[in-house]
Amino acid sequence: MKKVAIIIVNYNGRKYLPELLGSIFDYGPKTVNQQIIIVDNNSADDSVDFIKKKYPQVGLLPQAKNVGFARGNNIGINYAGERGFDYVMLLNQDTIITQGYLDELVSKIEADNRIAAVQPKLLLYPEKDLINSLGNVIHYLGFGYTCGHRKKIQDTRYENQKVNYCSGAACLIKMEALKKIGLFNDDLFMYHEDLDLGWRIRMAGFQNIIVPEAVVYHQYEFSRSIKKYYYMERNRYIVLFQNYKCGTIILILPALIVMELGLFMMSFINGWRQEKIKVYFYFLNPVSWLKILKQRKKIQSSRTKKDKEVVGDFSGRIEHQEIDNRLVRLINPLFNLYWQIVKRLIIW
Repeated sequence: MKKVAIIIVNYNGRKYLPELLGSIFDYGPKTVNQQIIIVDNNSADDSVDFIKKKYPQVGLLPQAKNVGFARGNNIGINYAGERGFDYVMLLNQDTIITQGYLDELVSKIEADNRIAAVQPKLLLYPEKDLINSLGNVIHYLGFGYTCGHRKKIQDTRYENQKVNYCSGAACLIKMEALKKIGLFNDDLFMYHEDLDLGWRIRMAGFQNIIVPEAVVYHQYEFSRSIKKYYYMERNRYIVLFQNYKCGTIILILPALIVMELGLFMMSFINGWRQEKIKVYFYFLNPVSWLKILKQRKKIQSSRTKKDKEVVGDFSGRIEHQEIDNRLVRLINPLFNLYWQIVKRLIIW
């Protein structure tokens, strides 16, 4: 049987662990062998003690400091790779699995060598009749959002199982694919790391797939914390600069500038001006560009697909209920029109 390492990056997640770990042990897979690996990011609650006492069979990798979500997952992935695991199953600390989810995911990913990552249907918890994610969408300016968020299950259809990228909240990935593509970008720390990996999966000629037969619940809470905006905005630009061809960056530059002016004004209105300015200072630092260019060289040299083959189904609209407001509804048609025009000019 195939070996699957379930990797959970935990940071002060003690309140979630009983339900998550309880569900994993209650609903063990029938067709694969699983091993749970928890990377604890120096939690200040009693997460580590709880795991040691209640679940001594879990592989626990405590860190001396908070290394972030991206690097935390990489630590777990490397640990699994050294022990010959075939797949890694990434789970957020605030998820709850269901019977047979892992069997369904492995069955799907095993069926096609082109598939590198698969995601279960993510439902909200405790609102189990509402969708959290049916795969995630990449906006051509680097934003990422969940598909189907807060829609009722009965109102959703599965016409296309391919998705732009799989949610890092619950995602099964082939180890062989990661060896070719690379792991998460440690420099991102948190946010956009799953978008970046999913984008690179497509650049390498692989596919990201949603498997609606597999279900995982997600105790999702949309955060508007000030700190979040720094990482989201900084990482959005890092990913754009690393993954797009230079010609594509030039084509989207007018829209990127207009969007940036709008976001800068919004940062004053919404109270995250300092975080936005902090992003500018990050890109004024030559060391930051050395890191970006080094990563870019690595990514571009390993790609097998042209931009025109990868970005054709990137969205020109931002469609996420948590950020649905009058301004977004106003700008969506304009930015979408621009994208529909310029993406036809991408021939590289």
